[in-house]
Amino acid sequence: MEERGRILIVDDNTMNVDIIRLILRKEYDLETAANGEECLAKVPSFRPQLVLLDIMMPGIDGYETCRRIKSSAIGGLVQVILVSGKGSPSERVKGYEAQADDYIVKPFDHGEFLSKVRVHFRLLDTQRQLIQAKDRLKIYAEEQKDLVTVRTNQLSATQDMVVFALANLADSRDPETGGHLRRMRRYAQLIAEELADKGPYAAIVDQRFLEDLYRSSVLHDIGKVAVPDSILQKPGPLTSAEFEAIKEHVIVGGQMLEMARDHVGSGTFMDMAVDIVTYHHENFDGTGYCRGLQGQEIPLSARIVALADVYDAITSRRTYKPAYDPDVARDIIVRESGKHFDPIIVDAFLARFEHFRSGCGQQEESLHDDAWCSVSTGFDDL
Repeated sequence: MEERGRILIVDDNTMNVDIIRLILRKEYDLETAANGEECLAKVPSFRPQLVLLDIMMPGIDGYETCRRIKSSAIGGLVQVILVSGKGSPSERVKGYEAQADDYIVKPFDHGEFLSKVRVHFRLLDTQRQLIQAKDRLKIYAEEQKDLVTVRTNQLSATQDMVVFALANLADSRDPETGGHLRRMRRYAQLIAEELADKGPYAAIVDQRFLEDLYRSSVLHDIGKVAVPDSILQKPGPLTSAEFEAIKEHVIVGGQMLEMARDHVGSGTFMDMAVDIVTYHHENFDGTGYCRGLQGQEIPLSARIVALADVYDAITSRRTYKPAYDPDVARDIIVRESGKHFDPIIVDAFLARFEHFRSGCGQQEESLHDDAWCSVSTGFDDL
C-alpha cells in the first residue's frame, strides 16, 4: 500500500482547520497545531512533508515559525505554504523571504487548493528522485570503477530526464507551449556557442558552461507551478495584480532550486539553474524584476536565456496572440539591445540568426511586422 503524504495544519481558528481537514483528509495523513510553538514541537515527531501555516497567531507568527522550520535539521525536506487572509505583493514577498515555498490567500477555491497541495507533493517526489540520482552516482563511483564512464553517462541521462520532467511540470499547464522547452534550450545553446567562439565572453563560455546551460535552461519557468491556471492561460492582457502574481514565479522557482541544490551540493549545474530561474527577467538597463539588476550584475546564463525565451515567445502561438515571423522577432530584439538585452548577446544572436530562423519552420500562423501591434513594447507576460 502506498504511503500517504503527511501534512501539518497550523491555525488558531478551528473553523479554518476543519475546512482544510475536510479538503485533504481523503488523500493525506493530517496533524494540527494551534500556534507556532505547538507546530515546532510536533515537526520532529510527526515529520510532515508539507506544513500549511497561518500567519497571524498567538505567540510567534507564521513568518518566524517558517524560518525556524526551514533552519531545522529536516527543514530542507519540508515544504511550507503560508495560508493567510493578507494577499498584498509586499506581504507575499515577506513570506517568500521567510523561506516559504508558496503563499495561498484566504478565502480560496477548494479545488484549486487541493490541486496546489498535490503539485507540492509532486515536487517533493521529484526532489527525492534527484537525491536518489546523486546517491546512484556515488554507488557507481565506489563499486564499479571500471565502468565509471559508462555509468556516469547513464546517470547523466537519467538526471537530464528528471530535470526535464520537473521543468515540464510547469510548462505543460499551458496547452499552447508545446515544444517551448526544447526550442528555447536549443536557442540558448546557439547563442552560447557563438559567444564561446569569439568576443569578450569566450573565456567564460567553456564546455562546462555549455553543458550546464543545456541542463539548466529548461528550468527557467519552474516557479510558475505556483501561478494559478486562470492567469497562465488567460486569453488577454494581464491586470496589474495578475502581473504581480506572475512576477512571483522567479522567487518561488529560485527558492525551490536552492532547496534542491542544498541536497545535491554546490558545484553542479544547479548553481547555474538557480541563477537562470531567479534572474532571467532582469533587464540589461535595470528595469526588469525582481531585483532590478543591470548590466554585468545579471549572471551571463540568465542574460542568454532571457533572449532565447523572448525569441521563442514571439515566434510561438500563445492563448493571447498568434505566432510572429522570425524577422519581426529579430527586429524587436535589435531595438531592445542595450535596454532589455545585453548588446553582446544580441550580436551573437544575429550571427546565428539563420539557425534561429530554420528552427521556427514548424510554427503556424506566422505574421509579419504590420501585425505585431501591442506585444512589441513588452516581454514580461510572454
